[in-house]
Amino acid sequence: MAVARDKRPPMVRRAPLRDGLVDVDGARIAEATEQLRHRGRATLHDRLHRVRMAGGLAVQAGLAAGLAYLISHKVLGNPQPVFAPISAVGTLAASVGQRFRRTVELIVGVGVGVFVGDLLIYFLGTGAWQLGLVVTVAILLTIFAGASVAIVIQAAATAVLIVTLSPSTQNLEIPRFVDAFLGGGVALLVTAVLLPLNPLRVINRAARPALDLLAAQLDATADGLRDRDRGAIQRALERLRNNKDELATLAEAIEGAKETATLSPARWHRRGELIHYAEAADPIDRAMRNSGTLIRRSVTLIEDDEPVPDTMPDSIGHLAESVRLLKHEFAAGEEPQKARERSLRAVSEAGRAYGAGVGFSGSVVVAQIRTTASDLLVASGVEQEEANRWIRTAFGEQERPVGEPAEPGEAPKPPTAPPVG
Repeated sequence: MAVARDKRPPMVRRAPLRDGLVDVDGARIAEATEQLRHRGRATLHDRLHRVRMAGGLAVQAGLAAGLAYLISHKVLGNPQPVFAPISAVGTLAASVGQRFRRTVELIVGVGVGVFVGDLLIYFLGTGAWQLGLVVTVAILLTIFAGASVAIVIQAAATAVLIVTLSPSTQNLEIPRFVDAFLGGGVALLVTAVLLPLNPLRVINRAARPALDLLAAQLDATADGLRDRDRGAIQRALERLRNNKDELATLAEAIEGAKETATLSPARWHRRGELIHYAEAADPIDRAMRNSGTLIRRSVTLIEDDEPVPDTMPDSIGHLAESVRLLKHEFAAGEEPQKARERSLRAVSEAGRAYGAGVGFSGSVVVAQIRTTASDLLVASGVEQEEANRWIRTAFGEQERPVGEPAEPGEAPKPPTAPPVG
């Protein structure tokens, strides 16, 4: 009778364990495999999200490059229309939110590169050391003039092209100028008229990673407090600290959307909504920072073995849900009513926790819940003064100096979230 062959790699095959022994290595391997599988799914999700974020820009760049080439070659008669599509792609890809400024920088950089390249070629000729000298002079000259990094790069790149292509291509300077104008102009035309992106969709996609990160770590902190799991809360803190990329992406998307709404007549009606998004960026950033303090003090709370009232992790869970609701209501273009109500519910539960009695770090956690909830209310469009008033009302009669314990036998009235108009 044939016996099925074990096709697993030798290092994975395991001999049968003797009685009374536990397969510790097998459990560790299974755990490591599950972590790798989860990390692979997360990485694929992140990559697909980045592709979706860059998809519109990629199509714009492709269209701009093709149009710039066609106009330079067919209309202007340039036999080697290289610079026009390069200028178009450079304007689109390297300056989200600053494309008009980048077009000006592109032209200025080209001008400096042409001037320096032609001048030194006239006196020194062409060759390897002349090329190095031309690039050095172009960079130093633009830096001395206080130019931006973009102008410095364009000046150096143009100087290289002038020195290397001038011997085989006559009268290169004028086409280079024309192509710089043409490429930048076509890029702006594509952005503003031919293929303007939906600015709200761009911002929604950019805001999703930052808000998802914040909500996930608040949830992890709530679970860690329920289980008194210091390690889980510490991991949440470390993940939240690595939020620079998410916030930078959101800030860049807001700038790009504002530029699109300014340049594109088809998107002018979105200006009012974009102002709201732009005003939400700063309070979201503050909510991230204040949540970091909340989570850090939660770690200390567990280390000092302070009391954790049941309503404290519930309050942090409400904050996480408020962040998710804010994301969904923003994406749907709705008034973030549910997000506001959930933020106030978080403050109400924090008030109950404070009334039940907390230690020093616990009182700081409660204070940070209030502050983070206020940030989320402001992000939803509520004025700061009004948000503070709502927070005080939702907290109820639990107001005491930070760190002062509840009076023995005190039975405070539970605070309730006020209706949001």
